[in-house]
Amino acid sequence: MMSLLAVLSFFTLLSTTARAHIAIWHPSMWGFNVTAQTYSYDNRPVTPLMNYTFQQWWFHGHLDHPPNPGDFFELPAGQTTTAELACDKGATTWFNSSQGGDIREPSNPNDPCPGSPMSEYHTTGINDLFGCSMAIAYKSDVTQVQPEDFTVFSVNQTCVWTRFTDFQVPAAMPSCPEGGCICAWFWIHSPDSGGEQNYMNGFRCNVTGSTSNVALAKSQVPRRCGADPANGKMQADPGNCTYGAKQPFYWFQLEQNNMFEGTYSPPRYLDMYNFPDGAQFDIFENSYPNGIPPPGPNSTVVPTPVPFNTAAPSATSAPSLSSTASITSTTGSSQPSSSDPPNSNSTSQGSGLKMCKRDAGLSSSSGPKLFSQSMSFISVPGLHSHRKMKTRSSLWNVF
Repeated sequence: MMSLLAVLSFFTLLSTTARAHIAIWHPSMWGFNVTAQTYSYDNRPVTPLMNYTFQQWWFHGHLDHPPNPGDFFELPAGQTTTAELACDKGATTWFNSSQGGDIREPSNPNDPCPGSPMSEYHTTGINDLFGCSMAIAYKSDVTQVQPEDFTVFSVNQTCVWTRFTDFQVPAAMPSCPEGGCICAWFWIHSPDSGGEQNYMNGFRCNVTGSTSNVALAKSQVPRRCGADPANGKMQADPGNCTYGAKQPFYWFQLEQNNMFEGTYSPPRYLDMYNFPDGAQFDIFENSYPNGIPPPGPNSTVVPTPVPFNTAAPSATSAPSLSSTASITSTTGSSQPSSSDPPNSNSTSQGSGLKMCKRDAGLSSSSGPKLFSQSMSFISVPGLHSHRKMKTRSSLWNVF
């Protein structure tokens, strides 16, 4: 009887670990070898984070499980790096160190969750993706890294959708200090397929091929700034966006949140929060030599960033926006961006939220127009009730 129970328990474990949620996987990560039995509760890297204390959610509570010395995730400046996202380590290149062995699907090796429906990675389809991001802190000692030290440097708006997921690295990324940098992967999924869940996995990283020594600017809290008809917001507010270096979203925890959206209005790594798809090229100290005006729901000024090794234009006033707007940027080539709505959540320090999206109608007439990034602002399914929000309209105002 005992052997039968052991067998049943083993297969139950395989079933639960092969399914459920997503993590980035790489030997450079904290918690790479954490299993369901490591903690008194399920704290595998794929386990979602919600209503946790800071110690529990920060680096997924895995700071006592560091990577081996010498394990780094490389970030080639100006190029693309590919990460592996999966429901279980057995679905990745490193299956040989997973409890269940190789569960990859030979006929579909890019499946992030083999044998499971897409609801296991919290989406109803390709049009129900809220994007994910990579952020970096230019510190080598992880114990010295604080939430405000992270700056989002790359976004993939089609995430989570495939196991092999590309992240573009800005060309102007400076070299890391001796001992490397500290990075993290962040994801918040659509409310249409799951609860209020955050995902964070930290890892050691190193920028390679750097040709710049300009530091990253101090990161600010993102603001929601796009149109959101579902919440009665019919027009985008590009002047309400946060421009430049931005922090990741810290949401729905017991402490140290920087986002305060409600249950059905999660923040997302889309244009709604001015997170264009790809490399975040305007995150450096010299990206806005003319400064960045304070964002606000009544602001009509939109700053124009200066791309790497380019002369700087000045900020321009934004024309009146309909539900679409186009933000002009000087960066060399046209980059696609996803869309979502704007809002202006603020922290106790006065920072707020933002939102912008593809095919929006805001243009800049000054400065070299190297590319025009079109951001359209769309309605977001499920943005109905903001938990503990004052009123619907207050979502769009600084409070």
